[in-house]
Amino acid sequence: MTMSGGVRHQSASASAKTECCGGGCHAPKQPNADIAAAAAASGHASSINAQPPTAPKKKTTNEAFNELTETARRDIRIRHDWTRAEIQEIFDTPLLDLMYRAATVHRTHHDPRQVQQCTLLSIKTGGCSEDCAYCPQSSKYTTNVKAERLMQLQSVVDAARKAKEAGSTRFCMGAAWRDVIHRKSNFAHVLEMVSEVRSMGLEVCATLGMLSPEQAVQLKNAGLTAYNHNLDTSREFYPKIITTRTYDERLNTIANARDAGLSVCSGGIIGLGEDLNDRVGLLHTLSTLPTHPESVPVNALVPVPGTPLGDREKVKIWEMVRMIATARILMPGSMVRLSAGRVNFTPIEQALCFFAGANSIFTGDKLLTTANNAFNDDQTLFNLLGLVGKEPNFDQGPVRATESAEVESDASSAEPVRA
Repeated sequence: MTMSGGVRHQSASASAKTECCGGGCHAPKQPNADIAAAAAASGHASSINAQPPTAPKKKTTNEAFNELTETARRDIRIRHDWTRAEIQEIFDTPLLDLMYRAATVHRTHHDPRQVQQCTLLSIKTGGCSEDCAYCPQSSKYTTNVKAERLMQLQSVVDAARKAKEAGSTRFCMGAAWRDVIHRKSNFAHVLEMVSEVRSMGLEVCATLGMLSPEQAVQLKNAGLTAYNHNLDTSREFYPKIITTRTYDERLNTIANARDAGLSVCSGGIIGLGEDLNDRVGLLHTLSTLPTHPESVPVNALVPVPGTPLGDREKVKIWEMVRMIATARILMPGSMVRLSAGRVNFTPIEQALCFFAGANSIFTGDKLLTTANNAFNDDQTLFNLLGLVGKEPNFDQGPVRATESAEVESDASSAEPVRA
């Protein structure tokens, strides 16, 4: 039998020379005593009479399943020290095993039936000075998006009321600005919008570009729940998508929001032309932040004619599921949002994303300037899958009960931590 190293061993009787005994038969010649003694002296005597080793025992299906289950149960501890190699190993897990592992983590930290419903409104559309290659609101590109002024307060309040009536518990406001540092008047109006929407019993999120520490505090004091500032992609691939804002500037804005006591909403986009290593790199940056983002939007590029990425192929569902599942394992306590591009996935495909750990969506027929799923379609999907809306959570910020200090106990006895 072949042993390790590819060396084939045989018994002495099989390898010995044969010679005639004179009776017409052939008998094996016994090993010379001197040879045997020399072999013993050199430590190789056992190879003369050794039995072939047995083959390594293959794991049964049940044993492999139990091992996978144990791995999933160990994932409940929230970590901020993931290595890139560890994330790559998780990301490369066979898809069905990855989904099972992610689903186990998801059910440990969250009610698997609850899905947060958010509405995103563009309060200032178009005319942005940034050159994000995916964005139709950039003034650098010719698209069907026209620049508009900041919306009036009452129009925003009306939209928020409509969103709440439709079941949304978080209302997000986006402005196509690079920053608000030199927009004192507009920023004052935004603060007013935040206060009014919060008074309606809604979580309030905003994405306004880069923030100073002082502005982050003002937003917090006005009642803002969370601040969105996506990293978009890996640090390595980022310069191929955006040149008007650095990666570190994005990280600084996230830090400013976190230091002001705001929850952070930060994720990225797949389908930009990045490779799989870039997706792992993005997840590594997010999962090793001092505090995991409260929300992690996973966006599939929606190609818009007129932008540099307008002719990109649409993201396949398996790519989305793999990204969501890995994010869920790495950041167990976070809300993982099935975000832009959902409109391109069938109800069955969306169900796979929910199973893999997605527990937040954007509702409404538009996401800033791109199409989104119709409200009635979402309600039909929720009823079909037995999903229910998540209640608003006003007790949140950068330090949450889901931090690792609270779940350091053994995975087998740890209590589920519900976000």
